[in-house]
Amino acid sequence: MSESESGHTGLLEAARQARLRAQAPFSGFKVGAALESPGGIITTGCNIENASYSLTVCAERVALVKALSEGITEFSRIVVVADTDAPTPPCGPCRQLLWEYAGDVEVIIANTRTTLATHHLADLLPLPFDRRLLR
Repeated sequence: MSESESGHTGLLEAARQARLRAQAPFSGFKVGAALESPGGIITTGCNIENASYSLTVCAERVALVKALSEGITEFSRIVVVADTDAPTPPCGPCRQLLWEYAGDVEVIIANTRTTLATHHLADLLPLPFDRRLLR
């Protein structure tokens, strides 16, 4: 385990385990996510593919919707795990939903072996569209 992983080992392992439950029969690209509340509650998600692809739900959104549906509304960080050598950050729709519901959370990007990158969501989604613009 690297020094950067020592503070979030449980969260990383939760995301790695969630990845194993991914439903990716078409692409074979399995992703797991683990979203953590400030109180340490971890909610996981995996990607769920659909033959039309447009109805596919990403791991990050699954974790977020599960947490929100259970009444968890504050978040501190999210781990995203894919079996890639390059960092696989959240897609655009995931970034938008995370921004609206989780704010500027820490985003930890890892693969099945190690942490690859750590960012804050504001760095991944500059100039976000949110409720401030609806006034």
